[in-house]
Amino acid sequence: MEITGELFAAHRARLAALDPLLPGAAPPAAGERLDAATADGRRVTGVLQRQRHGRDDAPMLWSAADTWQLFPYFGDTGTEGADALLRAWRARLDHERPGADSACVVNWPSRDAEAIRAFLDHGMVPLAALAVRAGAPAAPARADGIRIRRATAADFDSVLALTAATFDYTGLVAAPRRPNAAALLAPALREDLAREPPTVWLAERDGAPVACAQCAWLDAAPGSEAAELLPPGHWGFVNTVVTAPGHRGTGVGRALMSRVHAVFHDEGAAGTYLYYNPTNPLSSVFWHRQGYRPLWTSWEVRPASALR
Repeated sequence: MEITGELFAAHRARLAALDPLLPGAAPPAAGERLDAATADGRRVTGVLQRQRHGRDDAPMLWSAADTWQLFPYFGDTGTEGADALLRAWRARLDHERPGADSACVVNWPSRDAEAIRAFLDHGMVPLAALAVRAGAPAAPARADGIRIRRATAADFDSVLALTAATFDYTGLVAAPRRPNAAALLAPALREDLAREPPTVWLAERDGAPVACAQCAWLDAAPGSEAAELLPPGHWGFVNTVVTAPGHRGTGVGRALMSRVHAVFHDEGAAGTYLYYNPTNPLSSVFWHRQGYRPLWTSWEVRPASALR
């Protein structure tokens, strides 16, 4: 998608000034062009993509079935430019009939307060954040009676039960709960447990699993999709982390992540990153205490027709 050189240069400069950890602005996305203008005639542009997911597609764990995602380019026009673009988006949706399981989504740098004002004014809420943690791990944390080890294929049922259960809770505070969550989670979990060494960690108390962390490695190499979100390097990805309800607040999660961070650091990670729900009253506190801070925030409104 072609964006004028002046507008893209202003977009690139905006991102560079917002946060030193943001990578260079990615080339314009492919999709439907959306144009608007501020009151004084300054042009702003967006690219609109539509994605549809079926019942058995893994993204249904966190996504609406029918998603409209906007990639904004409003340069130095701030809240006014973002507002103009969102109003144009609202008008564009008047030509569609989004269903109940639909959403409007914008993924945008977390520190852009001017854009946040526009997102809020148009009824969007922060439903997900990509958070990063850099530097050496903190001093080891321990919890009484807890043993932490790498999970194996023999632990598949236990880990799946823990990870699927956490979606019952996040279904209250973030993405809608999917009744087939376990089936959607199973393929990736099998792959992670089959790796050598496995990238899933299990915390046990008296031999019973009480917490787990499903992790992976990711390279943010130039030109890759990951490089559009993260600085270059070999990153540790912390995927699903869950502590069984009866063991929360006992230090299990802290001890588990202490081990995970230490291993990632020892194996050469540039840092670690994860996604969490800002609306989740547990994770929004826990992850900040573990040294993570938001880099990108996903702003959403569901259904898509609720965009103001």
